[in-house]
Amino acid sequence: MEDEGDYPEPESGSGGINLNGRNVGAVMVAPRDVDIASQSGCRINIYVNSNVQATCGSALIGSKVKLRDPGVHLHIEDVKMTRDDNISRQKEMRCCDLRTLYMIPRVSMRRRSAEVAPTEPMEKGNGKNQTNRICLLVALSLFFWALLLYFHFVVLGSSNIDKQIQLQPSYAQSQPSSISLRVDKFPIEPHAAPSKPPPKDPLVTIDKPVLPPAPVANSTTTFKPPRVVDSRQKQEFSFIRALKTVDNKSDPCGGKYIYVHDLPSKFNEDMLRDCKKLSLWTNMCKFTTNAGLGPPLENVEGVFSDEGWYATNQFAVDVIFSNRMKQYKCLTNDSSLAAAIFVPFYAGFDIARYLWGYNISRRDAASLELVDWLMKRPEWDIMRGKDHFLVAGRITWDFRRLSEEETDWGNKLLFLPAAKNMSMLVVESSPWNANDFGIPYPTYFHPAKDSEVFEWQDRMRNLERKWLFSFAGAPRPDNPKSIRGQIIDQCRNSNVGKLLECDFGESKCHAPSSIMQMFQSSLFCLQPQGDSYTRRSAFDSMLAGCIPVFFHPGSAYTQYTWHLPKNYTTYSVFIPEDDIRKRNISIEERLLQIPPEQVKIMRENVINLIPRLIYADPRSELETQKDAFDVSVQAVIDKVTRLRKNMIEGRTEYDNFVEENSWKYALLEEGQREAGGHVWDPFFSKPKPGEDGSSDGNGGTTISADAAKNSWKSEQRDKTQ
Repeated sequence: MEDEGDYPEPESGSGGINLNGRNVGAVMVAPRDVDIASQSGCRINIYVNSNVQATCGSALIGSKVKLRDPGVHLHIEDVKMTRDDNISRQKEMRCCDLRTLYMIPRVSMRRRSAEVAPTEPMEKGNGKNQTNRICLLVALSLFFWALLLYFHFVVLGSSNIDKQIQLQPSYAQSQPSSISLRVDKFPIEPHAAPSKPPPKDPLVTIDKPVLPPAPVANSTTTFKPPRVVDSRQKQEFSFIRALKTVDNKSDPCGGKYIYVHDLPSKFNEDMLRDCKKLSLWTNMCKFTTNAGLGPPLENVEGVFSDEGWYATNQFAVDVIFSNRMKQYKCLTNDSSLAAAIFVPFYAGFDIARYLWGYNISRRDAASLELVDWLMKRPEWDIMRGKDHFLVAGRITWDFRRLSEEETDWGNKLLFLPAAKNMSMLVVESSPWNANDFGIPYPTYFHPAKDSEVFEWQDRMRNLERKWLFSFAGAPRPDNPKSIRGQIIDQCRNSNVGKLLECDFGESKCHAPSSIMQMFQSSLFCLQPQGDSYTRRSAFDSMLAGCIPVFFHPGSAYTQYTWHLPKNYTTYSVFIPEDDIRKRNISIEERLLQIPPEQVKIMRENVINLIPRLIYADPRSELETQKDAFDVSVQAVIDKVTRLRKNMIEGRTEYDNFVEENSWKYALLEEGQREAGGHVWDPFFSKPKPGEDGSSDGNGGTTISADAAKNSWKSEQRDKTQ
């Protein structure tokens, strides 16, 4: 209750006892207009409105509870007494100075004024008895007031704790001598200093007192004790602010903010300035122009569009992705708002400089320096790097050196403990590791606006395709597991098949216009494994509206799960390698079994996939279409968000996670939490130590150092491009 001095004095002539003050909600009023002239004593009139329990849980709004004076103060003033009993009455009135409650209502008691004359003689004759009656009535009224407050705050104040404790804890912070009534657990020790406000954490920690909030009237919510966690875990949940941005419906970037590390230039831009050293076989300087797209392609034969076509190198994703990130609409300088954190390290360009003729110390140097730099940043401590991601435009095997032998291939970036926490986007990922994710190879098409995409799609729909199937590639005579030789033979012997052979020296296979022209003329494009699981040709063919035919699930289905539909039969044909290698099945006969109407539907699905398989011009941004960059960034955000929510809930995304089965988890249906046996298990039989790196003969491929080295031979073939 506010001090009496804050409110108008009662009018002279009023009778009875007034409970002055403001109490929004439950109101107690002792009116001054009660006629007690005919009475021999004073009357206490207490009016309590009928909505006492219909008020909100936070009672006494605008009131103060002063801990330094925790009791009821009974103030009696303007009492006229005779000189004979003045002393005795003053002693007796001290009995009414009660200090037994925790709230501090101030009671002002006035005797009727001298104008009420008829009762004056009676007062003088019965002063002592009259005073005792007044004290008794005042004590009774205060006792009723105490019971009301005790019932309201103590009895009813023990429910509805869960939501207010976890979501809206409210503690008085401004005045050390008062405490807000929203901290509702009573009793409060008299003269005790208020506790410090708790940190803004979504969970109640074990080293803080649990104070339940006041109840909402008529609430039927049952009490649920808050989930208690160790206070040492609080640092893990400092990303709560970032999670809450999605709740701001007026912010189009809520839940989508990206924070980009400002790395030293040696990790990116310095490599571009020294571009001649980026590849042993190719002068990469021309391919780093135009924000990484390379030189524009001339549309001499009418194969391309007039705008948006470039001679893009297949390993240029590092710089394309980083430049594209500069145009991202939801960048932030506040890492606490970030849904994910991007590391603009040109990992692919870095390793490309030192793969041939350099020792492992030199190959590992930049990766080790990068990790050291990141771990010293405050952003790293939020999730120990699990919200960080980077891009490397090379296959994963260039970053997975298994030993410290100088003859072993690549560096060990993806095996560094810190890097295992990060997500690395590569053009080919490992089926047996969980910290890399496949993103499309860059094609030659980089539109700057939606209309360029729509025009290209319409053109691909209306093309006449005279070839049933086609293949662009070279044989692999050194690899006995390769089926390329048999595919080439079937193309040569078919009247409905088209072959574009690729080998050393001058070849139409190295001309983008020749490749795209053949794909545009074909219904199906054969995509066997290259030197490793994947090849750029798969994306060039789909860009041309050609239905891809895969022979190994690792060539697309387990690689690009962010960008391609889970149901691969809607856009592609799968023929197991063993059907070609051991059974010599006819590709032509297999494709002719597909009804023409189904072929039309599959081709339309491929054409609809085009936007999410290409990288838009990094110097602009598509208006409504989501390109490969947008899809990749959103997938990273979703991954980090799921991880954060699981950390808060104290659960994992999968049960009994086995990293060697990483390729299976993206194929699980919604709600599945454990990966069991799969029909594709034979394709991913991991080579045992000491084996030659090939699989057990059930359709596997040569992986690790040999595959990575062979991919460099392909670059050497392309040097005349």
